[in-house]
Amino acid sequence: MERVRSVGVRRRKTRTGVVLTADMIVDTALRLIEGPGGDKLSVRRLGAELGADPTAVYRYFRDMDALLLALADRLIGDALAEFTPRDHWADSLRDLAAVLRRSMRQHPRLAHLRAIRVTAGPHEMRVVDTGIGIMLSAGFAPADAVRHYRDFVDTVLAVAAVDAAELTPDQEAAEQEAWSRVYTSLPADGYPNVHLVREHLPSMYNSAFPGTIDKLIEALIHAAPGQAPENPTPA
Repeated sequence: MERVRSVGVRRRKTRTGVVLTADMIVDTALRLIEGPGGDKLSVRRLGAELGADPTAVYRYFRDMDALLLALADRLIGDALAEFTPRDHWADSLRDLAAVLRRSMRQHPRLAHLRAIRVTAGPHEMRVVDTGIGIMLSAGFAPADAVRHYRDFVDTVLAVAAVDAAELTPDQEAAEQEAWSRVYTSLPADGYPNVHLVREHLPSMYNSAFPGTIDKLIEALIHAAPGQAPENPTPA
């Protein structure tokens, strides 16, 4: 797997005798973010964990934002390593969506960052090239391929970030209670439409990801020039 590269960095040993690398810093930052108090990552805390002066981090990353983007790019690479193109472009899109969503859910504290930022890192570049390549293989013209890829990946990341949101057990219970009891008990007088579909409302608690991606891919199949792929795999 391609890792974060440090170019022209003078390597110095930490207080514990370890030579720092960009990969080591990324690994340590990810471990801290996903551990207790991960929402309070700081250069000082990172330096303490590395056994190095906190300023050593800046020899590899210009600031914490650059480090976080490197983290996001690492996770994109890990996700892409699980992706194998399928015979039909529509199935490839579905599988690409699945690996990206799975990665977002595995690393929830970085999900929001990944949904809204561009890393411009090597792994994101590969995903962009892969995704646009899938759109081109469907027969879309270059401008349409770019537009459809943007719509696809932004939708995948946005809905996956919602799925990845960390809720406490009490919050989870409250969400379920809202859809299974509160909304289903709304009266027809005042809420006629909700009341009409009340028996189906508990499904609102389920993830919107499968249905959203199915609709998006179905729309792309209909929009694709020429023949739609034969027998694309259903969700």
